[in-house]
Amino acid sequence: MLRTPLVLTTVAAILVAAAPAHAAPAGEVHNPGFESGLTGWSQSGTPGAGFVEAGGFTGEHRLTHYAGTAYRITTRQPVTGLKRGTHTLSLRVRSDSNASVGLEHCGSAAQHAAVPRTGPEWVRLAVTVRVTGGRCTIVLRSDAAAGQWTNFDDVTFGPSDSAPGTPLAITGADVSHVSKNEDHGAVYRTAAGQRRDPFRLLADNNVNTIRLKVWVNPADGYNNLADVLGKARRAKAAGQQLLIDFHYSDAWADPGKQNKPAAWAALGFEQLKQAVYDHTYRVLHELRAQGTPAAMAQVGNEINGGMLWPDGRWDNWDGLAALLTAGSTAVTAASPGTKVVLHLAEGGNNGGHRWWFDQATARNVPFDVIAVSHYVYWHGSLGALQANLLDLSTRYGKPVMVTETAYGFTTAENDHETNIFTAALAEAGGYPATPRGQSDALRDILTVVAGVPDALGVFYWEPTWTAVDGAGWDPADPSSGDGWENQALFDYRGRALPALSVFRRF
Repeated sequence: MLRTPLVLTTVAAILVAAAPAHAAPAGEVHNPGFESGLTGWSQSGTPGAGFVEAGGFTGEHRLTHYAGTAYRITTRQPVTGLKRGTHTLSLRVRSDSNASVGLEHCGSAAQHAAVPRTGPEWVRLAVTVRVTGGRCTIVLRSDAAAGQWTNFDDVTFGPSDSAPGTPLAITGADVSHVSKNEDHGAVYRTAAGQRRDPFRLLADNNVNTIRLKVWVNPADGYNNLADVLGKARRAKAAGQQLLIDFHYSDAWADPGKQNKPAAWAALGFEQLKQAVYDHTYRVLHELRAQGTPAAMAQVGNEINGGMLWPDGRWDNWDGLAALLTAGSTAVTAASPGTKVVLHLAEGGNNGGHRWWFDQATARNVPFDVIAVSHYVYWHGSLGALQANLLDLSTRYGKPVMVTETAYGFTTAENDHETNIFTAALAEAGGYPATPRGQSDALRDILTVVAGVPDALGVFYWEPTWTAVDGAGWDPADPSSGDGWENQALFDYRGRALPALSVFRRF
């Protein structure tokens, strides 16, 4: 249990409930860590549901919202003497409840963020508002079922250069499979059933960046240079930027397989480096030449274990560093404005990621951005993800982002291929396999990433990969199916699910 026994917390609630709500000094939060009980804070709602108890993120105490019956409670504090401009609320939270933090009565539109359901791990949240009237009210609110709880600690509020809300520079989607899907009959519709171009439909929901994988010579002709160029033109027409994801393979490359393209299999190491350079250069040069330059390019996909095995395997770091450097150098030469991204899976694996980037930086591999995949049902909690991102951005001085995440809206099948996301993974992920559960899972990972000061954003992986005959996962097998359709952001009628609209909040 995260809480002290109810009898003790009830006594604590009685002791602190009577504390006077003193005004804070001008421009400051009074009693930000709740070390003086509820001094400086006021409450409304269910009596006794908001109280201070032992066990803060830092210091000795925290604010807790909890009751043995369904309850509503709001804890608030006005901050006065503020200069006109944007101000950011930052605090630590943890929860298994329906709670939010926000900024109200600031002279502009109120801003709120839902508290993620993190369980026992603390995460940092940040919400920004424009202050125009010299004051603003911090609001901590719960509307919870019996026995649910939320903890708050370490509240700060001050000037910042962020945009209002919980802004992320990138709200993205990987739609690499969409052209194959459409060629085999897939259509995409709004929630109301209107047929739309998928790129424009995503853009209408604030998906501002498209991620596209590149295979060298795939058997089915999709995700090669020509296919990527076509999808890039569609993204530009929808007003979206590009992240290009080099797999350096003829098919899937990930932590379990990093197979060389067939055309490169017999090359010596120096020739292999040149092939990496030439392929990377050609793709990015062609994108730039057609007026769709990549904003970012991944040199390798989920390369925890290296790439182009065995020459660039994890146990041959000198070889891996040389291949990465060849790719990175080609990015800059072909498209000078394109940022180089290095991408690992297992977004909560701080020890593994530290080891990997220590090896890369020791060998002076050039890169600009650190990216991770994080599927909460595989890769650990949101708290572990945020802790890793905070550490990586500080340790290596680079911005960070999540380039793959997803969650299921059902466990039902829609084709002959067994789905990857199952009831067991829904249990591991902690959200129900429903449209609401999918929405909450996406909202929470966006909120947690937005709480990392140097985070760029989040990409949803293959939201448009609905099940249609002939558009299966294996480029060499037309009879293969889709194991991902229950994690798409379109239902089995092709209609947009509620989770798609979550991007509008960020």
